[in-house]
Amino acid sequence: MIHRMEQPSARWDPVPEGLRPMLCVAGELPTAPGGWATEFKWDGVRAVVLVEGSRVRVRSRSGLEVTSTYPELSGLGQALGARQVALDGEIVAFDAHGRPSFEVLQARLGLTDAASARRLSARVPVSYLAFDLLHLDGRSALGLPYHRRRRLLESLRLAGDHWATPASHREAPAVVLAAARRAGLEGVVCKRLASPYRPGQRAGDWVKIRLSRTQEVVIGGYTPGAGRRSALGALIVGIPTAGGLRYVGKVGTGFSETQLAELASRLARLERRSTPFVGELPMAQLRGARWVRPVLVGEVRFSEWTRAGRLRQPSWRGLRPDKAPAEVTGPE
Repeated sequence: MIHRMEQPSARWDPVPEGLRPMLCVAGELPTAPGGWATEFKWDGVRAVVLVEGSRVRVRSRSGLEVTSTYPELSGLGQALGARQVALDGEIVAFDAHGRPSFEVLQARLGLTDAASARRLSARVPVSYLAFDLLHLDGRSALGLPYHRRRRLLESLRLAGDHWATPASHREAPAVVLAAARRAGLEGVVCKRLASPYRPGQRAGDWVKIRLSRTQEVVIGGYTPGAGRRSALGALIVGIPTAGGLRYVGKVGTGFSETQLAELASRLARLERRSTPFVGELPMAQLRGARWVRPVLVGEVRFSEWTRAGRLRQPSWRGLRPDKAPAEVTGPE
């Protein structure tokens, strides 16, 4: 039986525009017994999906319209029929072993040509993993506690070739984290059962625990390389601070041939004469540096932060067109 929202009302509100996903804080596993649910953390990009009158619209974390980028998700409209729904979830692509892979997803990010997206969807398909419900059949669910939103979400029975509702676990968070480690996943998110949904806010009711260390960065320049890497040897990256970027390191590994070509082309068009960084720079390590407008956000994997606030052993994961530079923050 499909559940409708509790306490039926004659009022029917349209699906709200401009909803931004609720955000997590980085932290430790909750130790207090009960009161929490734990979900696996998926290695993809957040998206709010709106369905009304069988029409599907997909919004990025920053609110950009990306519906044409993911044509596979249009079938959600038929699957939900006459239901009016707003969902929060993650768009993911899977590797050859069936694990979510941000590197594989890179091929799909930022596509604006609908025809190209349709062709690529056959080679690099994506799936939408819905983990929260924001609006259902004319009524907002934002004020409902997490456990009631989850019950309503699960009643929709979202299961298809390109969409699903991953499990929400009530076991001890440490048990779920251990399962994530065995599966090679990115980590877990612990959510307080009583928490409402706070659009666009970063609240302690949602806590993320990573198994691998990643960091979003803003590209502020690059250094040339040698041989086939002559156009781009390494990226010079930073984190926004008052007046510009704070330098956090140089990234010279982890690039695919396709990524190198794309980055070299885009950075050449963004060059500027002055540095966007503030504070002292290790210019001996940045010989031949070329500065760019700090508008591109990327993600790196690294081993640890140094005492000087630099990334140790950073490796490139890919661009994050779903993120704006102002959204990038340092370690919490």
